[in-house]
Amino acid sequence: MNISSAIFDCSAPDLDSCPDESLPEFAFIGRSNVGKSSVLNLLAGQAGLARVSPTPGFTKLINIFTMNKTWRLVDLPGYGFAEGAKKASAKFNRAVINYLEHRPNLSLVFALIDSELPPQAMDVEFVNWLAGNAVPFVLVFTKTDKGTPATVAANIAAFSARIAAGFEQLPAIFKCSATAKHGRHELLAVIAEMMAAIQAEQAASSSTPSAQPKPARQRRPDIEAARPW
Repeated sequence: MNISSAIFDCSAPDLDSCPDESLPEFAFIGRSNVGKSSVLNLLAGQAGLARVSPTPGFTKLINIFTMNKTWRLVDLPGYGFAEGAKKASAKFNRAVINYLEHRPNLSLVFALIDSELPPQAMDVEFVNWLAGNAVPFVLVFTKTDKGTPATVAANIAAFSARIAAGFEQLPAIFKCSATAKHGRHELLAVIAEMMAAIQAEQAASSSTPSAQPKPARQRRPDIEAARPW
């Protein structure tokens, strides 16, 4: 997949402020300081798409971009940031939860994990929450250039072991380095395959006009059936 255009849509404080549900959305989220903005800029091929800040938790709104006029990239606030009042932090977390639980055109979540670190309780809890709420997601281990290959592999293996009990099949795992510019092709390939599955589903639905419409939550393609990884 090539990125030919990336247009900023809005910064939404809550689910009701998000754009219409006409385009599939791919959301990125991770613990504060995981390098999310750098990954988004790498993915889009634009250095300034998402603002990179030295302050953890800088992203406090749901930032939405339309990519190639066919899908949306969603930059979700990081979890676990210490800046700001607790009341504000709780509000942002609620907005994220509402988005993840109730956004019908959310196709896939990219859950970012820092490969430099051993498993963090907050990451494990969040990944288990995604699985428990049937939110389709993959894992993306960031900053793989920062540690030795052995350390990165050990941390990924340890994280996989920590979450294994809650899964019949572990989620797909990808590695990414914004600095070394690794992982972009693989992440875009995931989005391309999901878009192909969505378009095939829409084509099949349009060919059977008598079929009853599916509930909103079921409009997402079956990730187990559609994913190519």
